[in-house]
Amino acid sequence: MHVIAIHGWREETAELVQALAAAVGITAYEMRQRMIGGGPAVVGCFADPQQARTLAEKLDRSGVATLIVDAAAARSKLGRLVVRRFELKERTLSVEAGDGERADIAYGDIDLLIPGTRLIGQSETITVTERKFSLGRTVLSGGIPLTKKVERQEEVNKEERENVLYLYAGERPAVVFSQSGMAYDGLGPAMKLSRELNFAYLTSELRRLCPTAGYDDRLLRRLGQVRLLGPAQNPETNLDLAFEILARSLRSGTYR
Repeated sequence: MHVIAIHGWREETAELVQALAAAVGITAYEMRQRMIGGGPAVVGCFADPQQARTLAEKLDRSGVATLIVDAAAARSKLGRLVVRRFELKERTLSVEAGDGERADIAYGDIDLLIPGTRLIGQSETITVTERKFSLGRTVLSGGIPLTKKVERQEEVNKEERENVLYLYAGERPAVVFSQSGMAYDGLGPAMKLSRELNFAYLTSELRRLCPTAGYDDRLLRRLGQVRLLGPAQNPETNLDLAFEILARSLRSGTYR
């Protein structure tokens, strides 16, 4: 699928909203809802890349910048370095992936940090006790309605979220930190008592060590994810797509 996102408009006028709505084929009210927050915002999705390009050209003529993103490529972890271990050195960030791939990135080369939260699926089996009508016991009691205790196993899904951080440095592939997927011994004496505290410290240190890097935290909230992805893309399964769109918009130079 090829996703089209709009971004880079300077003023949300009634004329612009109407022109964009006509190009996309939705009402002005629906378009105005997509534009809340200033973009980027997904406005279309096509299997045919030519259809995506046609819509993007219409939107460009209406006065906004557009992005076309291959959703399958954005969801794929190929090309990204998913961090397993890291070390904050004096001048460089040293990272290592689970497959042993390593990289040393100068702090001055880091140009964008985007934090977010994602859903991590977790389930547990619990025992549920119920009381049900017992025909046999009722008959033996002479017709007095009686119940019996019945136990059954039930699987319950628990919704838990974890913090993630996407780091961008020049032409390098994105470097991805996840709260539950890393060892924190690289923090040395600064290591905290919990993963949550360690992740927060890592994020704050990277911001301190990379003062010129951009920072955008809208993907920390589900509302921000929904506003970016629109009604047709589920944030729980398309968060990588949201990161790709936001990063490309912020790094394009047209984002307001």
